[in-house]
Amino acid sequence: MMTWDRLRADTWRIFGRFRLRDLLVGILFRRTFRPVVTMRLCQIASHSRWGRLFLPVCKVAHRLATQLAGIDLAWSTDVGPGLAITHGWGLVVSPGAKIGANVTMFHGVTLGRRDRIETDGLRDTQYPIIQDEVWLGPHAIVVGGVTIGRGSRIAGGAFITENIPPYSIVRGNPAVIVKTGCQPDVMNPAPLEQSG
Repeated sequence: MMTWDRLRADTWRIFGRFRLRDLLVGILFRRTFRPVVTMRLCQIASHSRWGRLFLPVCKVAHRLATQLAGIDLAWSTDVGPGLAITHGWGLVVSPGAKIGANVTMFHGVTLGRRDRIETDGLRDTQYPIIQDEVWLGPHAIVVGGVTIGRGSRIAGGAFITENIPPYSIVRGNPAVIVKTGCQPDVMNPAPLEQSG
């Protein structure tokens, strides 16, 4: 999916539709939406031959947007279409994390890297993978090379260091699976076109 289509999907998640007017309203009045827009603009600029001239400006805009929103989200992070950030204060996403489509993240969520020093002295760095339609509650922490399965819901305050199977509800520190076979919680899911 092209980055412009991802931005359309991000807008859909916030407003339940896409219109250019909605995109502009989101940029002007939604503190947690602006960093998503500036992230997408940086990605568009970095992948375009002529856009690279504008990449420094886009990076500055992204830095300002993230600071004003109180979040840490690198512009180079691999984020699928339909990202929704709710409240956002204190959200931290390591640049190596991968986030799927129609993911919802609340304030205080941390997607962090884990470094392990092997017996031979080499450093092994791992980042989380968040699959499609995952809901991450307030102050949920996901650390290291773990995968959060599609459609799972991570309760507020959960601390996750192990893989979570799809469609699970997880809570606690350390995290435990309290339910399997759950329904995903995706408000205004963006319609995603299948690319062949």
